[in-house]
Amino acid sequence: MSERRDLLIEIGTEELPPKALFDLALAFEKGIGEGLAKAGLPNDAIRRFATPRRLAVLIHRLPAQQPDRQSERRGPALSAAFGPDGKPTKAAEGFARSCGVSVAELQRLETDKGSWLIHVSTEAGAATADLIPGIVETALAGLPIPKRMRWGDRDEEFVRPVHWVVLLFGDDIIPASIMGVKTGRETRGHRFHRPEPIPLTAPSEYARQLAFEGKVIADFAERRDKVRAQAEAVASQLNGTAVIKPELLDEVTALVEWPVALAGNFERRFLDVPSEALISTMQDNQRYFPVVDADGKLLPHFITMTNLESRDPAQVRAGNERVIRPRFSDAEFFWNQDRKQPLAARQAALEQVIFQQKLGTVADKSRRVAALARFIAEHGRGNPDWAERAARLAKCDLLTQMVQEFPELQGIMGRYYALHDGEPPEVAQAQEEQYLPRFAGDRLPVSATGRALALADRIDTLLGIFAIGQPPSGAKDPFALRRAALGVLRVLIEGELNLDLAATLERAAAGFEPAVRAEQVVKTVFEFILERLRGYYLDQGVRADTVEAVLECQPSRPLDFGRRVRAVDAFRALPEAASLTAANKRIRNILKKVETVLPFAVQPERLVEEPEQALAGRLAELASEVTPLMESGLYAEALRRLAALREPVDAFFDRVMVMAEDPALRDNRLALLNELSSLFLRVADFSRLQE
Repeated sequence: MSERRDLLIEIGTEELPPKALFDLALAFEKGIGEGLAKAGLPNDAIRRFATPRRLAVLIHRLPAQQPDRQSERRGPALSAAFGPDGKPTKAAEGFARSCGVSVAELQRLETDKGSWLIHVSTEAGAATADLIPGIVETALAGLPIPKRMRWGDRDEEFVRPVHWVVLLFGDDIIPASIMGVKTGRETRGHRFHRPEPIPLTAPSEYARQLAFEGKVIADFAERRDKVRAQAEAVASQLNGTAVIKPELLDEVTALVEWPVALAGNFERRFLDVPSEALISTMQDNQRYFPVVDADGKLLPHFITMTNLESRDPAQVRAGNERVIRPRFSDAEFFWNQDRKQPLAARQAALEQVIFQQKLGTVADKSRRVAALARFIAEHGRGNPDWAERAARLAKCDLLTQMVQEFPELQGIMGRYYALHDGEPPEVAQAQEEQYLPRFAGDRLPVSATGRALALADRIDTLLGIFAIGQPPSGAKDPFALRRAALGVLRVLIEGELNLDLAATLERAAAGFEPAVRAEQVVKTVFEFILERLRGYYLDQGVRADTVEAVLECQPSRPLDFGRRVRAVDAFRALPEAASLTAANKRIRNILKKVETVLPFAVQPERLVEEPEQALAGRLAELASEVTPLMESGLYAEALRRLAALREPVDAFFDRVMVMAEDPALRDNRLALLNELSSLFLRVADFSRLQE
C-alpha cells in the first residue's frame, strides 16, 4: 500500500475581494477535491482556509502514488479468432500485434453472450507529486472570477496578484511554478504584526503556526466565530446587543486576519434621525456593527473590527468616530430638509421621471397602480380610499434627498415621512410594505392596504413589461418578473387573500394606454404567474404531480389553488385513493376517444345494469353533498366524502361494458363517466397523479 502524507496547498495574494472570499474558498476546495478524485487519489479529509491574503487547503493522508490501473481491451470473438484447425486467424494476429504481444499472451473472456480474446495490461500509477501542480492549476482556472487581472509584466491572470505559493507534501516541497511563482514552504503572517516569511514545519501545523507565529487565524469559520463573539462581548459591556447581519459578518471576517473588536460612540442627537438611516450607514459604508438596547432601539455606539492589536486603541477609536460623524450629519440634514414639504407635494415631479419609455412616467404608473390598488382593496377586505392614497404616495420618497443618498431606504423613509405628514398609519405602513417580500423567505405585508399596494405594483409591472415584449428569457430577467410573480403568489396565498387573479389582471390591463395593448397578454401573464406555483409548492415538499393535477384545472384564485393542493395531498393518503385515481385515468382515456357529443345529462331510464344504477344513485347523492363544500373551498372534506365512490366505481368497471353496441346505452354510460370525472375535476385532474 502506498505511503500516505498530508498535503498543504496555499496561494498567497494581495487582498482578495471580501464579498467573494467565501465563495472562492469553497470553489477552490471543490476544485482540488474533484481533481484528486479524477486522478484516483483518495484522502481522509480536506480542510479549507481563507483569509484576505490567502486561499489554502489541507488534504489529510494522501497517497504518495496513484494505484496501478488495470485496463482491459476486447478483441475478436473466439469464433473469429481461430480457424477450424485451431490456428489463429489474421484477426487474432492483428489484434495481438496492436497490443504489442503475441496471440499466446492474450487472455480469454467468457460471458453469457459469448467468448472473446482480451488483452489485460497494468499501468503503473504516477507519483502524486507529479500530479498536484496540474490539479492546482485546473482548480485555480475554474474559480468563479468574473474579471481576472494581470500584474507587472506577467502573462498570468488571477483575481489578485499572487506573491507566494506553498506546495508542501509531508516534509517535501513539490517543485513547480504556479501562476508564475516558484513553490516553497514559506508562508506569510499578518501584514503588520509578522510580515516576514514563516517556514512551515509540516502541513498539519499550518493553522497553529499561522496563529501563534503569524497572528493570522486562517480558518474562515473559526475567525467568523471570533468576530461574532468579540462583537457580542463588547456590546454587552455597553449594556446592549450587537446587530449582526450574516452577510456583514462574512464580509467583516473576510477583511481581517486577526480580529480585534473596538467600540466607538456618536452624539445622541443623531438618534433623532430614523435609525434605519444610521444603521445603513454603519453597516453598508463602514462595516460597523450597530448596538441596540433590550427594546431594539439604537444606542449611540458602534463596534468596529480592527485587523490588529493597536498600541493606541484610543486613536483608532477616535479615527472611526471622526469618519462616521459627517455621514450621520448628512443623514440628519437630509431628514430635516425632506420634512419641509409633504410627500404629496412631490407627486407633480414624478411626471418628469420615466418608468419605462413605452410605459410612461412614474406618475403614469402611480395612477394605474392607485386604480388597481383600489380595486384590490374593494375585493380584499381593505379600505379602498387608503389603498388609493397609499399608491399615489408610494413613489414620492424616491425624490427625497435621504432616499437618493440611501436607495436601500426606499419605502422605509416613505413610511416615516407619511407619518410626519399626518397620513393614516396604515397608509404610512403601506409605503414600506409595498416592497415586501423583497426576496425568497422575506416577510410579507401585514396590513390590508400594504397587501393591496404590493399586489397592484407588481401586477402593473408584470403586465406592462410583457405587453411591450420584454418577458424573461432563459436566465435573463432584468425586471425581476419571476420574483414579482412569486411575490404576488405569496401575498395572496400566505396572506389568505381570496382574490381572483384573472379578473385582477383584466382590470389592470384596462388601466394602460390602448397603444400598449396590455389586454393581449393577460392570459400569458396569468399562466406565467401560475407557473411559479410549481417551484413554490415543490420547495414545501409537495409532490410535482399533485401540483400538475391542480394546474391542469387553472384555478383563477391562488388561495383556492393552495386549498386544492392540500386537499389532493390529503386525499392521496386515503386507502381508496389509488383505485379512484386509476379509475379517473381510465375515464379520461375513454372520453378522449369519444368523437360524438355526449348527452347533457344521464338518462335514468337507460341505466339497465345494476352496477351502473348503483353508481348513478351514489354519484347523485354525493354530488349534492360535496358541491356546497367545493363552492366553500372545503375541498379536503369533499374529497374525503367522494372516496365512498370506490366500491360502486370498481363494480361498474368490473361488470359493465361501457362501449356497448347499443348507441343509446353507450352514450348514457359515457355521460355517467363524464359526470363522475367532472365532479373530481372541480378540484383537480386526478388522471395526472402518478402511483
